[in-house]
Amino acid sequence: MKLRLYAYAGCDTCRRAKKFLEARGLAFDVIPIREQPPTLAELKRMLALYGGDLRRLFNTSGGDYKAMKLAERLPKLTVEEALALLAANGNLVKRPFLLTDKSGLVGFKEAEWEKLLGAK
Repeated sequence: MKLRLYAYAGCDTCRRAKKFLEARGLAFDVIPIREQPPTLAELKRMLALYGGDLRRLFNTSGGDYKAMKLAERLPKLTVEEALALLAANGNLVKRPFLLTDKSGLVGFKEAEWEKLLGAK
């Protein structure tokens, strides 16, 4: 299984996710989310996995999200506009952002990751 982990080195949750993958001996590529945000295609795929819930893809506690007043603006944006914002600014993307060949997850909840990837 091919794994792509979009992460930020300064993020404790991202470090926990990395340790989770390493402890299971899973091979994965780490992509710096701030410098290389997920592509539009990857974001669309993740959005479909989350049933079209755009808010789940956003880092709602981040400074950029708050500075851009996205809590107010997001409901008024089209899906295309919201995904374009995410693809252009990795700080807006909820992390870690994990993609497998057929699935994916945002954020790190160990039980969800175990369900998707298999327990230790």
